Amino acid sequence: MTLAGWIQIALFCAIVLALVKPLGLYMTRVFTGASTPLSPLLRPVERGLYRLAGIDERHEQHWLTYAGAMLVFHAAGFVLLYAILRLQGLLPLNPAEQGAVAPDLAFNTAVSFVTNTNWQNYGGESTLSYLSQMLGLTHQNFLSAATGIALAVALIRGFARASARTVGSFWVDLTRCTLYVLLPLCIVYTLFLVWQGVPQTLAPYAEATTLEGGKQTIALGPVASQVAIKMLGTNGGGFFNANAAHPFENPTAWSNLIQMVSIFGLGAALTNVFGRMVGDERQGWAILGAMGVLFLAGTAVTYWAEGAGNPLLNALGLQGGNLEGKEIRFGIPGSALFAVVTTAASCGAVNAMHDAFTALGGLIPLVNMQLGEIIVGGVGAGLYGMLVFVVVAIFVAGLMVGRTPEYLGKKIEAREVKMAMLAILCLPLMMLGFTALATVLPAGLAGPANAGPHGFTEILYAFTSAAANNGSAFAGLSGNTPFYNLTLGAGMLVGRFFVIIPALAIAGSLAAKKTVPASAGTFPTHGGLFVGLLVGVILILGGLTFLPSLALGPIVEHLAGSAGQTFAAAGG
Repeated sequence: MTLAGWIQIALFCAIVLALVKPLGLYMTRVFTGASTPLSPLLRPVERGLYRLAGIDERHEQHWLTYAGAMLVFHAAGFVLLYAILRLQGLLPLNPAEQGAVAPDLAFNTAVSFVTNTNWQNYGGESTLSYLSQMLGLTHQNFLSAATGIALAVALIRGFARASARTVGSFWVDLTRCTLYVLLPLCIVYTLFLVWQGVPQTLAPYAEATTLEGGKQTIALGPVASQVAIKMLGTNGGGFFNANAAHPFENPTAWSNLIQMVSIFGLGAALTNVFGRMVGDERQGWAILGAMGVLFLAGTAVTYWAEGAGNPLLNALGLQGGNLEGKEIRFGIPGSALFAVVTTAASCGAVNAMHDAFTALGGLIPLVNMQLGEIIVGGVGAGLYGMLVFVVVAIFVAGLMVGRTPEYLGKKIEAREVKMAMLAILCLPLMMLGFTALATVLPAGLAGPANAGPHGFTEILYAFTSAAANNGSAFAGLSGNTPFYNLTLGAGMLVGRFFVIIPALAIAGSLAAKKTVPASAGTFPTHGGLFVGLLVGVILILGGLTFLPSLALGPIVEHLAGSAGQTFAAAGG
């Protein structure tokens, strides 16, 4: 660990914090229908879209109708993307003449991008055409991200409203998020990436002659536009197989910093939107504080573990930190910070190979995902995931003082707690259930490249990443098989929609409740005590659920002296 590395981490945190209030104010105005600086230009476009779709923007939906609209919309998106992938060989904008994607891989990929997971069992430059990347993947990157934000705003309305039957309009929220938030930011972001050296072209792949006289094909394409929304929308699916470790996706130190900031930017700002819409910004800062505690702890452990290096190499006198699987241009601090950021948010983009991290360095990304991606989390998904834990934390506080728990003037009763626990428990069911299945079936055991604890961790990481809608991987697992394509796809679907629907049910239940005035016995939820309680509840629930599986994988690796490397000396 170095002072320069800590300065880089501090700079990242400072930039994210500086963006929270301005982005929060802007998004609050967007979702409350207030005027914004872009309204003179975009408001006529918005009204035109409503007329074309036959939508009355003044008509709001009950939470069940809101959920139904969301599910139908995503089902249509899945069918469209699956069709594009299967018909790829017949469609235009395919200069590399890529053929049709196999049925099981097309299913996995369509589910992955519709659910904002972006798990990739393929190499983008060797599998997909430009049309599939643009019309298929980038299109879903926008819509899945906008859906997450829309659902978070619907849940916020549940806390903010009283005696109401509606939580907003899914179609209006989706349109405004895409039109006013994601598109303008991505246009500016794409231009920045092009300036930094990221390609944005429809020209065919380039042919080059190496110094040895050999021929090399250099993959190109409309990369910058996809990278912009993959980061800003916490999608994470790379245009290239190497993702953000590829110099055409992440060419400079500045692009690396801005990509990390963009992963956290909107998710962190949504906590401010929450505070503004419920009428007390301190509530948003408290939630961001809980996220920050977990994030800083994970960053410190990961940076320390990677900086300490492989204990086997250290014993031989080869000091200097663990550089295996990392881009030297980003170094250990840039790689460790990126790994924590991308798994704290449900992004999944990588600028280093997590499979080559030390045992403890790889443990933190795994834990980040197993907590439900609530440390900032995906755009929208992080906030509604954290608010589910808030419901449980308030319930625990009520048990300790012997009174009906309240949050923001709303009584938290049995219905809300049951829905919250349903949302929380569906994730370990998918993560641990499919991991157990894969470790006993021949089709599952054929996937990991390593034996022993590290091979187990490769499987556990895959199903954790899928159910948490993250998409990063321990790349030692060969996942492009019918078994993994189908089981990972099932995990993605449950991890996305079995959290969303209970969260919307909580929103509808809370919106219908009357507001109860605060009293002397009301537990304050804007200070350090509440932040500590919330962090404690998250860690206790996560520890009780996942500690046995972690003990079989990365913890055993660490105790055995293996740093989780992929070379033979430490890969067992």
